[in-house]
Amino acid sequence: MNLEFTKMEGLGNDYIYVDEARFPIADPGALSVRLSDRHFGIGADGLVLIGPSAVADFRMRMFNADGSEGLMCGNAARCIGKYVYEKGLTDKTIIDLDTASGVRKLNLHLASDGTVESVSVGMGSYRILQRELTLEAAGRSFTGMHVDVGNPHFVIFVPDAEAEDVAAVGPQLENQIPGGINVEFASVRSEGIRMLVWERGSGITLACGTGACATAAAAFEQGLNAGACSVLMDGGTLQVSIQDGTMLQRGPASMVFEGSVLI
Repeated sequence: MNLEFTKMEGLGNDYIYVDEARFPIADPGALSVRLSDRHFGIGADGLVLIGPSAVADFRMRMFNADGSEGLMCGNAARCIGKYVYEKGLTDKTIIDLDTASGVRKLNLHLASDGTVESVSVGMGSYRILQRELTLEAAGRSFTGMHVDVGNPHFVIFVPDAEAEDVAAVGPQLENQIPGGINVEFASVRSEGIRMLVWERGSGITLACGTGACATAAAAFEQGLNAGACSVLMDGGTLQVSIQDGTMLQRGPASMVFEGSVLI
């Protein structure tokens, strides 16, 4: 099959997007491993399938670069909003998206030329599973907050996030929780919260939408922000607000290129 795809990124968190209604894929996990390879494939943090849903306007399935299926991805959700609108699959600017973590609402913000400039995603509520979780890695102890935002995160506040060797300790911390966990190192600055992330199944990425929400929630729970903040990641800045335990994120989504590949 000649598979048509669109490469998109949200703050540098890049995925390969496929319209599953046109191109059904029998083994998306294996395909994600193949296509995500940055030397022998297209190159991405994973594969995202956009398909029909019985409970929402569209369904999202996302697969990490290692082939594992993820529960939720805020950056991918924003990109789907741009994809379905600009591809003419919908004329709605408020879209319900079916994910493995439940239905999420997308609010599309249009530019003057009618393209999607940014997308707000209602990320639902968060749960604090453990306020103080301590894990060992690379001969050190790391204490952080275990937060569930539709997928699990271990948020560690440190004096300087950029001083942490995320590549060394990330994979060790990820695998100490059954099923794996995303790991964020964060530090509070005057302009917002600086965050670096190790994503389970993908490794270091330039941004993580759910990680930004988990970090904002952990900061809010510790009194480090008033419920609205900027989360500064390597790929750019995401705006996150929390009200009555419900999270909202807003940020950009961009198309990188389109093509086809024989599978």
